[in-house]
Amino acid sequence: MANWTIDPTHSEVNFKVKHLMISTVTGNFGTYEGSVETANDEDFTGAKVSFSADIDSISTGQEQRDGHLKSGDFFDAENFPKLTFVSTSMEKDDDKNYTVIGDLTIKGTTKQVILKAEFGGIMGDFYGNTKAGFDISGKINRQDFGLTWGAVTEAGGVVVSDEVRLAFNIQVSKQA
Repeated sequence: MANWTIDPTHSEVNFKVKHLMISTVTGNFGTYEGSVETANDEDFTGAKVSFSADIDSISTGQEQRDGHLKSGDFFDAENFPKLTFVSTSMEKDDDKNYTVIGDLTIKGTTKQVILKAEFGGIMGDFYGNTKAGFDISGKINRQDFGLTWGAVTEAGGVVVSDEVRLAFNIQVSKQA
């Protein structure tokens, strides 16, 4: 058995959402933590993954928008300070790809999500630590999690898409 933790200095937790259906806004969470428990050192099949992100650490590069995302219209950071993910399965699709299924909880609502994880490999660093890397992607519907704020432009255009694309670049470090 091996235990791994996210290395936040070599990881990114990003999301993308369409704005006015013509462009994409990218955001990220700056404060997060996670762990992976595997049955053996080299194969992540059946791994147990847990992850949480601090809602107050959300950033889209625009302070007013970030404040709106933290408000009750969206994430309600005051009452729901974290989002969490706990895997229910992690299956190997081929040598480089896994399907991760788990429960995502946002704003007190839990739904099953399916994520694709591209395995980057395992490597030792300069300090003798064993690292593994994954590029993880998926999509959720924000409405499913109570993120229901919406507006329509005078021309009838949707301001914020319901679909949110997830894009995580995660490096984990094996614990001694």
